[in-house]
Amino acid sequence: MSHHEKPAAHPNEKLLNDLTAAFVGGDSDAMNDSLTDDVEWHEIGRDEPIRGKAALLERWANMTDAGGTFSTEQHASIANDDHGVSLMTTTVGYGDKSLTYRTAEIYHFRDGKISARWAFSDDTAAINDFFGGM
Repeated sequence: MSHHEKPAAHPNEKLLNDLTAAFVGGDSDAMNDSLTDDVEWHEIGRDEPIRGKAALLERWANMTDAGGTFSTEQHASIANDDHGVSLMTTTVGYGDKSLTYRTAEIYHFRDGKISARWAFSDDTAAINDFFGGM
């Protein structure tokens, strides 16, 4: 491989990229396909993770149904068989309020799907204030 060629992405890196695209595009089937049934989704500002694919998909649908808008830009992702990291910028809106924040998101994989996720932000207090326990 020459120094100009980028090595092929790990399949789990593609999985992270596909999940972001599915989330942004509102493709619940693709989101469903990328998660284990027992996924643990740790959100900033919540003491307990969302447990299970059905609960997570319902949460995403409820946020959108409540008039929430989301725009996400994935700056970079890297993954191996067990772990992955994505660097993201997200803008959320509700009514006349909006917030842009950056996160580093850590993922665990099992059997080619996402089994857990944690997010760490540049402004946790602003996120907690914006979402206010939603």
